[in-house]
Amino acid sequence: MQRIRYSTCVLAAATLCAQQFSLRDTEGRVHDRAEWGRYAAVVIYFAMTDCPVSNGYVPEMNRIHDAYAGRGVLFLAVAVDFRLTRTGAARYAKEYDYRFPVLMDPQGLLARLTGATISSQVAVLSSSGRGVYLGRIDDRVEDFGVHRVRPRSAELRDALEDVLAGRPVAHALTKTIGCAIPMAH
Repeated sequence: MQRIRYSTCVLAAATLCAQQFSLRDTEGRVHDRAEWGRYAAVVIYFAMTDCPVSNGYVPEMNRIHDAYAGRGVLFLAVAVDFRLTRTGAARYAKEYDYRFPVLMDPQGLLARLTGATISSQVAVLSSSGRGVYLGRIDDRVEDFGVHRVRPRSAELRDALEDVLAGRPVAHALTKTIGCAIPMAH
């Protein structure tokens, strides 16, 4: 089911879906579709303030940001707690020390655009807005209650390496463990 939703919205229609949106981050800055064109790839990280899995991945997302932002990759987090205020989201972003913008998306536009259904999921989009990857960051969290000290695979890093090398992403969809993204009303 997730594969169909992903390929339908992101792979086939991302450019159309993403043409018009304007979202503010926790500091009040506006982010829109035009911003993406200045980057080789866009990483969107879906996080929920009370999800231990997505919160546990913030340090790794910061490390990946540090490794790839200088190589032309834009990183954005999306607070998928749709009732969260900007003040609450700003407090959350500061507490977890995000090194990249945390967007407020109360209508769930980016989750719908990418097909994301789970917090801790990442979507990688091309600069034109075409989805090239949706899934986990790595396999450190294999299942609920099953965690590794060190991951054996690094799917997000692998996807970014493929995109930056101009190759198709080897595994465009991977299983993600985390908290369900609530549907916006």
